[in-house]
Amino acid sequence: MKMYEIYNKWPTIAKKSFELNIEKIKIQKIDHIVFAGMGGSGAIGDVFASILSKTSIHTTIVKGYNLPKTVNKNTLVVIISVSGDTKETFEILKLANKTKCKIIAFSSGGKVEKFCISNNLEFRKIEKIHSPRASFPIFLYSILKVLQPILPINDKEIYDSIKQLQKTFLKISTNNISKTNIALELAKWITEIPIIYYPFGFESAAIRFKNSLQENSKTHVICEDVLETTHNGIVAWEKKSKIKPILLKGTNDHIKTKERWKIMKKYLKFKKIDYREIESPKGGILSKLVNLIYILDYTSIYYAVKNNTDPSPVKAIDFFKSELKK
Repeated sequence: MKMYEIYNKWPTIAKKSFELNIEKIKIQKIDHIVFAGMGGSGAIGDVFASILSKTSIHTTIVKGYNLPKTVNKNTLVVIISVSGDTKETFEILKLANKTKCKIIAFSSGGKVEKFCISNNLEFRKIEKIHSPRASFPIFLYSILKVLQPILPINDKEIYDSIKQLQKTFLKISTNNISKTNIALELAKWITEIPIIYYPFGFESAAIRFKNSLQENSKTHVICEDVLETTHNGIVAWEKKSKIKPILLKGTNDHIKTKERWKIMKKYLKFKKIDYREIESPKGGILSKLVNLIYILDYTSIYYAVKNNTDPSPVKAIDFFKSELKK
C-alpha cells in the first residue's frame, strides 16, 4: 500500500485505535514521566509531553542512550519503539529495568516485546502500518487509551480531535487537488530549504514536520522556537536568503507570542521576504497538534511527489542501521 493511501485512512485508524480493547494502566503516584523513542516513535513522546505541559507531572523526552539520573520509584518510563528493535530505546529499557521506576513499553514486537515478557514488564503490542512515521495515529491513539488514567484529557477531547481529523482529511487529502488544499499549496510554495518557526506548546508538531520533510521529501530543514529566534536567528534575515519561512501558529497563542508574531511578520514584510502561515484548528491541545501534524505530514508527501521523490524508502537510515550491526 502506498504511503498516501495510509494517510487517507488516518481519521479511521485513529478512531479504531482508541476504541481497541486494550488494557489501561493502573499505575498511581507518578510525578515524573520519561518518554523514550527515536524518529517516528519519538514524535509520539513529544506530543504527550505537550499534553502534560500544564500539569504537575514533570516530563522528560529521551532520544538517545542516557536515562535521567532523577528516575526513581515515582517515575514512569514509557518505551515507544514501533519496530521494537530501536537500539537507543532498547538500551533505555534495559537501564530502566535496573532502577526502581515503573515501566510500560509499546511496540509491534521485536527485542522490546521479548525483553518485557522475560522480565515481567508491562507491555502493549501495537500493529505497525507501513512505517514508523505512517503508524503515528495507531500508536498515538492506542497509547492515549492505555495512559488515559494519568493524562489530563477525557474521552470528549480525544473524540473531538478525531472529528477534526475527519474535517481536515476532506481539505488536504488526495481527493482534493484544488487551491483550498492548504497542504498541497504549501508544498507547491516550498522551493528551497524551509525554516519552521513555532510557539510554545507546538514544538512536537514542528519537529514532526521537520522529520517528515527529511524522511519523505529527502530535504534539509531548519526548526526554531519563535521567541528564541527573535533573540538570534532573526538576524540572519539581514542578508538575502533562499530559505523559506513557515510560521506555525496556534489559534490562542499566548498574548506575548502573538506580539512576537506581529513584529516578526512586519520585519519579514519590510525585508520583502515571502513567508507562509499555517494556523492550528480550534480545540484542545491534542486536536491542535494531531491536525497540524496531519496537514504538515501531507505537505511533506506532496512535496516529495512534486520533486519526483518516493517518500517510502529511507536508504540513509538503512545504511546507518547496517553499519551499527557491525
